[in-house]
Parts: sequence; C-alpha cells; structure tokens
Amino acid sequence: MPARDKKKPVTAAVQPQLLRWARERVPLTTAALAKKVGLKEERVIEWEATGKLTLAQLEKVAGKTYTPVGYLFLPIPPREDLPIADFRRVAGQPVGRPSPDLLDTIYVCQQRQNWYREHLVAEGERPLPFVGSARLTEQPAIVAGRIRAVIGLDDAWSGSVRNTNEAFRSLVEKVEAACILVIRNGVVGNNNYRKLSVSEFRGFALSDEYAPLVFINAGDWPAAKIFTLAHELGHIWLGHSGVSDADMESDHQEEHFCNEVAAEVLAPMAEFRDAWRKTADPLDEARRLADLFKVSMLVALIRARAAGLISQKKFDALYEAEREGFPPTESKTGEKGGGDFYRTQGSRLSKRFARAVIVSALEGRTTFTEAFHLLGLREGTFDEYARKLGVVH
Repeated sequence: MPARDKKKPVTAAVQPQLLRWARERVPLTTAALAKKVGLKEERVIEWEATGKLTLAQLEKVAGKTYTPVGYLFLPIPPREDLPIADFRRVAGQPVGRPSPDLLDTIYVCQQRQNWYREHLVAEGERPLPFVGSARLTEQPAIVAGRIRAVIGLDDAWSGSVRNTNEAFRSLVEKVEAACILVIRNGVVGNNNYRKLSVSEFRGFALSDEYAPLVFINAGDWPAAKIFTLAHELGHIWLGHSGVSDADMESDHQEEHFCNEVAAEVLAPMAEFRDAWRKTADPLDEARRLADLFKVSMLVALIRARAAGLISQKKFDALYEAEREGFPPTESKTGEKGGGDFYRTQGSRLSKRFARAVIVSALEGRTTFTEAFHLLGLREGTFDEYARKLGVVH
C-alpha cells in the first residue's frame, strides 16, 4: 500500500526584528514566549535570529503577543503611538511606548464612543455645553464648581456615603446622569488574562461634545479611582483627550490643573479648612479628612499644605512616608473578573451605553451582530443582560 503524502507545513519568512519587536511589546522574555507557544526557548531564539518559522507558529506568536499577523510581515516594526495625548510623566519626561493592553483598551472605547455619538446625533440630541468650556487660565476652583453643579454634587455628598466603594459607585452614577459615559475595567475587554497595569495608567478621557467618555482602571484602589474620575472630568471640561497616571505632583501643566480641579471637586478648600481641627495631630487629621472626603491620604496632605494648615517641612515628611506605599500596583478591593457576570458587565460597558445599544438593536436600527460586538456579549447572554438592565422584562 503506497505511503500517504504528508502535507508539508506552510513556512513563513519574516524580518527577525519583527519577531523580537512583537515579543518585547508585551513584554515577554524568550523563555516566557516559548512556554506560551509550547516549545523550547532555543526555538524562539532561532526564530529571532533567522526569521524562519511555519505560518502556524507565526500565528501563535501573533496571538500570544496580541499582535496583528499582518504587522509581522512588514519590513520594519511599526511605530505604535497612542491615538490620544499622553499626559503620563516619569521624572518630568514622557513614558515609554504603550502596551498592547492600553492600546487595545483605547481602541475599543473609541469604537463604542463613535457608535454612541452617531446614535445621539441620529436621535437629534444637542452637543453638551460643558465639554471644552474650561480654559487652563481659569482658577481650578471655578471650574470645579461648574463640574459639581453639572453632576449634582452637593456639599453633603461625601458624608452621605459610608465608604469609598459606595462613594465611587455614587459618583459614577452622577457622572453618567450628566450624559458622560464611564467605563470601569481592570482587564482588556472581557479577557481576564489581560489585566490592565495600574502602574502604566490610571485612566483616560475621550472628549467629545456629544459623547464624552471616561475610562477608569478598575484594578486601582477605591480612593484612587474616585480621584481619577474627578481628574478626567477636568480633561473633559477642557475638551482634551488623554491618558493619565497617578502622579499627584505632576509638573505637566494640564495634569497639574486637572489635579487641582479634582481636589476641589472632591474636597472643596473652604469645607476642608473648616473641617480641620488645628489642635489635633496633623497626621491624624489628614487621615480623618481623607476618610471624611473619600480621598487618599496623599490628596488630604496636599489639601492641607495648600490651605496652609501644615508647613512645607511637615508636609514633606508626611508625604514621603505615605508615598512609599502609594500608588499600589493592584487593588485588593478593585473590580475583578468572576462573580456576577452581568453585574461586572454593567461597569465594564457603562449602563448608559449598554441600554442605548440594546434598545437600538431591539428596534432594528443596529444589527444584533454589531450589538454583540459592541457589548462584548454572545447571543445567549444578550437577552439576559437586557433583562438585568431593565430594558426588557
């Protein structure tokens, strides 16, 4: 009986530097990539020296490094810049190239924002007057006052919630009620294996006069998420899109301005100064007011210094002691995968956005295929999620 011809694997020849670039953009060591593709490290090293491997292996490399396969056939590595401004700084300088996780998260949010904008325009909605209404030359307290008025944040707000988790949820609801989409996620889409790094970014703003969007890294600590949300509102009021980090003392003009705005939104100076007990220990008072206003200790200390309640020398000592453990790399109470899927989706999508997509699909103005894609849902979970949101009964 004649032997069957074995089908030869399809080979691919690419520039070796493209393979190194794909691995390093994640980043992974050669050993780590070898483990992910199920081969010995020597094979990965060989690929990166020769650029020769099978098409199946190339597709595996692309999948494990979250790289479009087409990129690996380019003559030189593409330059992957952020599609929005990068306000992050390290020692006053811009940070390194963005990770695939950050890039993919921004792209997904831009797709959702574009859909929602077109939806609102088709519905005859008017532009939101507060987007782009602020200027860097204004007093942060004045801008903060306008923000508080738009989102309905009264003087008693922080005292009406029990803890920072409840405060964050309450603030998100108020911001969404003001027609600003708020998306909170600690992973890329629904992929719990692709956790977003808190050390890379805290959040970002996508400014738009119809559909402004704020993204919060849900892996962060509750008090930090509250501040990030208020900070990103500053960017929306300025009408600027950009990625932010956790540097409370940033020397970037716009970041510094938005930090000042956020501090005034959450802990207005007049209220903060009145609440401070001058006879108490400064560290104890900072902790008490951090708890009262639902902000971090760092914010409370900066407020106290700005109010002239503690000296610069005292501030430096207390601030450095607190900063040693901040920002944490991951929250012990942040929103993670698992648990109630539909409840998690509510934060990962923005309820305002999700309801709009579901209603549009049910009314036949958006295909169900597009709706599933926008919501990151399968057909089997769409109906149940619609019920959970109260769109259908």
